[in-house]
Amino acid sequence: MTNGLEFDPGFAPYIMAFQGTVDYLYNDINKFKNFSQKKTKFRQYYKKFLELFYNNLGFYAGCLMWAAYIKEQEKQPILNNYCLGQEYNEDENTGETDFMITFAELFPKDVKYFMGETYEFEPYVKNLLDMYREFLIINKGFINTKENTDIELPKNMNTKDAKNFKEYIDASIKTGDLKKLTEHFV
Repeated sequence: MTNGLEFDPGFAPYIMAFQGTVDYLYNDINKFKNFSQKKTKFRQYYKKFLELFYNNLGFYAGCLMWAAYIKEQEKQPILNNYCLGQEYNEDENTGETDFMITFAELFPKDVKYFMGETYEFEPYVKNLLDMYREFLIINKGFINTKENTDIELPKNMNTKDAKNFKEYIDASIKTGDLKKLTEHFV
């Protein structure tokens, strides 16, 4: 048996708390009573919302890809799993993902309301969010994940290219562009 496989291949420096940041931005928009000012503020944050969303979505894609990659390796311990031994709470486990799912449903309506434009997320977005949510649930927040063979993958996940996932993840981490990882789920 080798030394083990890292729980996080290097994503940590590139992720932000999506819910907290989005709540902060919307609170800033809602400070204004005048609709015209709200519209202006929403337009200012429009790209930031999408940047945050796709960065987190890329993180989710990367987590799924990393799990598929390490699951195919010989049996090894998972190193630095900060979830190991914690208490499981499904609402806390899926809270951020549930927030992103709701955001994906409501954001197009906000774009229409504040900007008068039509916006639609690509169909793969909902599928990826649902798949990641399933991933969190079937692995019970990774509280019992000691070895790579303990990891469960979502039923609909395509793992045919899993042996190359580490290469894609490393390239994405090197550039800091996690969104690029979503391309494997289109």
